[in-house]
Amino acid sequence: MTTLSFTPMTQEDFATFWPHFQSIVVAQETYAIDPDISFEAAYTLWCKQPKASFAITDNQGELLGTYYLKANAAGPGQHVCNCGYMVSPAARGKGVARAMCEHSQQIARHYGFEAMQFNSVVATNQVAVALWQRLGFAIVGTIPNAYRHASLGFVDSYVMYKAL
Repeated sequence: MTTLSFTPMTQEDFATFWPHFQSIVVAQETYAIDPDISFEAAYTLWCKQPKASFAITDNQGELLGTYYLKANAAGPGQHVCNCGYMVSPAARGKGVARAMCEHSQQIARHYGFEAMQFNSVVATNQVAVALWQRLGFAIVGTIPNAYRHASLGFVDSYVMYKAL
């Protein structure tokens, strides 16, 4: 059985994951991030601006995924957090996203967050939607045609929420 390790993401970790990050963003199927984002801007977005970001490695040291955790809003809304998750292509379907989501909820509670909200889960990303639902997240809103999918055109996005 593979043991996963969660460590704060370093710039070196991000550089290692960068080709996967780029391919996910360039595919324009799941993330509303400019496909032309530079390494520096992506590192700032994923690792510097959030409250925390983690690198997920297996027992051989292979970097399988990453996630960030941040407040979803400021002031009166800062008790709700937001996360983003990315898994390397070789690790998909192996429970890495589930493990990251479960870990992120523990970390969120540690930081005092009372809920987690995903602001824009692309509706056609059925694997992610189903996983988040299995982990207790509810679709609390649908944003019509909110995402311009590379091959499907405009598709809906979901707002998903879970009280912690």
